[in-house]
Amino acid sequence: MNRLSIEKQAQIISLLVEGNSLRSTSRIADCSINTVTKLLVEVGKACAQFHNDTVLSLQSKRIQLDEIWSFVYAKERNLPEALKEKEGVGDVWTWTAIDADSKLIISWLVGNHSREAAEIFLKDVAIRLAGQRVQMTSDGYSAYIDAVSNNFMGNVDFAQIIKIFGGTNDPRSSGKYSPPECIGTKKTTVIGNPDKKHISTSFVERQNLTMRMHMRRFTRLTNAFSKKIENHCHAIALHFVYYNFVKIHKTLRVTPAMEAGIASRPMEIVDIVNLVNQN
Repeated sequence: MNRLSIEKQAQIISLLVEGNSLRSTSRIADCSINTVTKLLVEVGKACAQFHNDTVLSLQSKRIQLDEIWSFVYAKERNLPEALKEKEGVGDVWTWTAIDADSKLIISWLVGNHSREAAEIFLKDVAIRLAGQRVQMTSDGYSAYIDAVSNNFMGNVDFAQIIKIFGGTNDPRSSGKYSPPECIGTKKTTVIGNPDKKHISTSFVERQNLTMRMHMRRFTRLTNAFSKKIENHCHAIALHFVYYNFVKIHKTLRVTPAMEAGIASRPMEIVDIVNLVNQN
């Protein structure tokens, strides 16, 4: 197969990061889906390496944590019996940590919803910081408590914000896709002395929406789910490098990487394509 021009590769990547599926991208860019998939794999690997090498020694002061659900091949409850023990299929969780000030995605982890995954995730978050004391907020998931304690060794002010859901007599609320109404929240201090006015997960939850808008495989109630865990991971790596280094944040007027002090200018899509040639 002839190598695509840089311009064509940039077009394909632009389509992917703006929420197009692999097949729609292949139609718009007038190339085979195999070509699109191969490029996603190459760029995804390069983006993951770029993030690992670049997002380090951060001066973050406030960090928010969350997990977002998706699935590969089929939802856990719909998996055939023969695939229930197979790794990389069924429910998949993406753990994310965002700097509340710069809006930089500090770390992410694709895995299950276990305490072991929480430990791995928080270990990576810890090594990307410059060693300063931080304030950290998560939802009420209990796995965060030990993971934060073990990886920050007391050098953290950690709180959890727990949502309180109420019932309703509206028959429409009992439908399959109608979550219960959130009627309040409870802020709980877990470690240290966090500033109560900064106990929030609003920014990381907003990032969940950004992920669902920019990655077709995260869109709810469609057939646009991931078929392979490897491609799922590559798409996420591409998204986060695009979000951190290319996309201008509307409030900040710069990229999150620039606001965090790890980039001097916005990257372009061509720069992402060129990461492949650097590895």
